[in-house]
Formats: sequence, C-alpha cells, structure tokens
Amino acid sequence: MTKSELIAALMRKHPNLQLKDVTLIVNTVFGTISDNLAENNRIELRGFGAFSIKERDPRIGRNPKTGEQVEVSKKFIPFFKTGKELHIRLNKKSG
Repeated sequence: MTKSELIAALMRKHPNLQLKDVTLIVNTVFGTISDNLAENNRIELRGFGAFSIKERDPRIGRNPKTGEQVEVSKKFIPFFKTGKELHIRLNKKSG
C-alpha cells in the first residue's frame, strides 16, 4: 500500500474528514516517526510494532560492475519488529 492508497482508504472509512486533513494526519505521523528515528529514538506502537535504528559496522565490499574491493562506511538502518498482537493476527490459522 502506498501513502496515497492509505489516504484513500482512510477517506473511505471516514467520509466526514476532508482530504487535506487526512493528508496532514498521515504526513504528521510519518514525519514524527522519521524525525524520531533520525534522532536515534525508538518508536513503539503497542500491538503494532516498534521502529528503531541498527548500526552496520564498516566493511570491505565489492563493486559489482568491476569486482574491485571498496570500503563501505558505517551505516545506520531503520529496523521494524512486529508487536505481539500483529504477529498473532498475521499468523492466525484460517478455518
């Protein structure tokens, strides 16, 4: 689902809200998550999951085009771990 699809789905569920309001809400939520991750803060949404940052150590990599060794610097990557309720919902047996 893309951000515009999310906004459209929210508009269908809440027809009393205007497009600009739903767009502002979605942008505020994603912006707040992004800003906090940039400050190395952990974000936990109970029942859904937690966003955090993991550090990757520097390493020696290879240029796939030339095969030449290149130095890859230290990186920080976003990481998401599902919450217990979401994990159960995703793995619920259909029947």
